[in-house]
Amino acid sequence: MAFKESFLWGGATAANQYEGGFDEGGKGLNAIDVVTNGSATEPRCVTWKKADGTTGKSPISWGGEYLDFPADAEPALVDGFYYPSHTATDFYHHYEEDLKLMAEMGFKCFRLSLNWSRIFPNGDDPEPNQEGLAFYDKVFDLCHQYGMEPLVTLSHYETPLDLMIRFRGWHDRRMIDIFENYARTVFKYYKGKVKYWLTFNEINAMEMCPYMGGGLLDDNAQNRAQGAHNQFVASAKAVRAAHEIDPEMMVGQMLAYQPAYAYTCDPADQVLVLEHDQQMLFYTDVQSGGRYPDYQWKKYEREGIKLDDEPEDYELLKNYTVDFLSFSCYGSGVLTTHETEAKASGNLGMNGVKNPYLETNAWGWATDPQCLRLALNTLWDRYHKPLWIVENGIGWSDQIAEDGKIHDDYRIKYLQANIQSMDDAVNIDGVDLMGYTMWGCIDLVSNGTGEMKKRYGFVYVDRDDRGNGSLKRIPKDSFYWYKKVIENKGSDLSI
Repeated sequence: MAFKESFLWGGATAANQYEGGFDEGGKGLNAIDVVTNGSATEPRCVTWKKADGTTGKSPISWGGEYLDFPADAEPALVDGFYYPSHTATDFYHHYEEDLKLMAEMGFKCFRLSLNWSRIFPNGDDPEPNQEGLAFYDKVFDLCHQYGMEPLVTLSHYETPLDLMIRFRGWHDRRMIDIFENYARTVFKYYKGKVKYWLTFNEINAMEMCPYMGGGLLDDNAQNRAQGAHNQFVASAKAVRAAHEIDPEMMVGQMLAYQPAYAYTCDPADQVLVLEHDQQMLFYTDVQSGGRYPDYQWKKYEREGIKLDDEPEDYELLKNYTVDFLSFSCYGSGVLTTHETEAKASGNLGMNGVKNPYLETNAWGWATDPQCLRLALNTLWDRYHKPLWIVENGIGWSDQIAEDGKIHDDYRIKYLQANIQSMDDAVNIDGVDLMGYTMWGCIDLVSNGTGEMKKRYGFVYVDRDDRGNGSLKRIPKDSFYWYKKVIENKGSDLSI
């Protein structure tokens, strides 16, 4: 069946993985500008410097381990390390070419993030950087010229470095008003050009990787909880600001979501899945539901966590929930309380036990043909807010064939299964789905590993894991397949 005429087909990117131009146009440093490359076996690291000149690095972990960052150090650039974000795949200088390619595919929507430190180099400067504002102005104008709606993320792992050094991240309540000022500034400036906004990318990254999600240097359970609370309040204030500035604006939340299966019918495995869901859905219960769930208060009570809060915080959360709920979903996970050798790996929390019914790629990612239907129904039934899949895709080591083309049938196969799954959720189950923006539509740096060879896009970019390459763009087979899918509104997924 076909999707509705207004369905927003497109692709998604993030400035820290795609934009480049890290020291151009008046931009300041941000959290990812001091993060090194890594690989499937070696973690990315934050580099730092102490007052006595000593330098070092601290590994970043996705999945809950605490960051071992020296208390007397500051995140800093250090000679001898490679930082992929500095050039990434250089949208800063290739935006005209890239947007033209997206338009050729027929995109109705392009998701990107603002680089906060391009607008406010130190995060809270008295005035915004006009050169930074002008860059995105050109991008948005060109989007509209091509008939594409921008979907703009305010904070996508790009906390300004100066705020991190001064406040050591989002557990400081001063970040709330600083973020509100940033949001109000860009809402006013881009009024009439940007209708759809997201506040914090994968807000539950505060739990999974708080350096990325919240710029936290002092990483512990108390600071993670406080950082999440402060982002909730900041998001509510951003919703209020957007509605005051332009009632046509819609502000959504963004969650990293992953359906989980119990490995056995042991009741203990079912409880483990319940607890997994609570850990993820806590963030949507607050941002979309407007209140802290009872299970989270009980968890904080058990852990001795006390929030630095104000009564006004909870009124803001109740009165300024998000207008829609967007999420990333790359696959499912399998959980068990039992010992097993069938360990899994993969994106974000896609770990636990290997699912014997699914095929996986070199990074351990499994293609689940029912994943999006399950995710969409769970979120729709719980919140009854319009949904938007803003990240879904698969990383693969694409190769240029002898004919000069990239034959990525594996990506097409993955997308066929996932688009059919969301079709089922819409046309069988009646879920209200606004759009679909496939992740990494133009090749970009992998967030998890800092690699280029773990490619996502419909368009190949000539760039390797050490920053070598011409940055030439080459459409892959999936480029032409997705163009056809958009043309027929998803009614024909055949190759």
